[in-house]
Amino acid sequence: MTDIYGKSAFITGGASGIGLALAKTLKARGAGVVIADVNEAALEAAQAELGSSVTAVACDVASLESVEKAAEAALKARGEIHLLFNNAGVGAGGPAGGTPIEDWRWAVDINLMGVVHGVETFVPIMQRQKQSGHIINTASIAGYLPAPYMAPYSATKFAVVGYSECLKLELAMDNIGVSVLSPAFVRTNIHRSGENRPSVRDEAPAADEPDSVKALVDGGIDPGMVADWTLDSIEADRFHIFTHPELQSAVAERMQAILSDYDACDTSGRFAA
Repeated sequence: MTDIYGKSAFITGGASGIGLALAKTLKARGAGVVIADVNEAALEAAQAELGSSVTAVACDVASLESVEKAAEAALKARGEIHLLFNNAGVGAGGPAGGTPIEDWRWAVDINLMGVVHGVETFVPIMQRQKQSGHIINTASIAGYLPAPYMAPYSATKFAVVGYSECLKLELAMDNIGVSVLSPAFVRTNIHRSGENRPSVRDEAPAADEPDSVKALVDGGIDPGMVADWTLDSIEADRFHIFTHPELQSAVAERMQAILSDYDACDTSGRFAA
């Protein structure tokens, strides 16, 4: 997509963090905006901040029915949707053998199936429009660089990266571009989302959030910077959208480790033609 001006966008997780920053930046660049969020109080506050030209709809991305209803509202408000931001996500972690299965399902339903629900709902709409479109799936640098005790989060973000790569190949023939946004630490509230995981949502909020995680998030980059770079990358038709150049060497080390093990397969001689 070469120009965002005049296009219409649908953003999940649009009431806060990167989603809200995207809404502000899209509006400033002349796009029509629909924000969707499961937190209705935050959604109301976001719409008040963004103004009446932005449409706000309640949406739980873990539910296909909810996403379909939100899409109907978006089309009623905007007529067409050209940009889909599958941005909603939650932080989830725990030790292997000690993470409740319901927390795993919660993470998968939002971080992965939420993206799937958005794609399955909006791709047919974009195809019928017969115009250029673009899908932006929010993954994370954790989709390339795993960390201990973060398996549910990292696994779902790895899945979003792989899913997006498949979509890029498949949707090119429909003139629908695909990008995957993989930020590192950004000043959002995602580190607090674990308070809503099923295993603890009926309990008092935990007071054991690691100070190191909070410090990394609080010291992260501004969401507005991420939003601005994301829109520039969409207009440049860039697939991978990264935010922290200092982590490039870590990604390169991971790739080198993969290639080294692949070389072992070749040099062993066991699979020679």
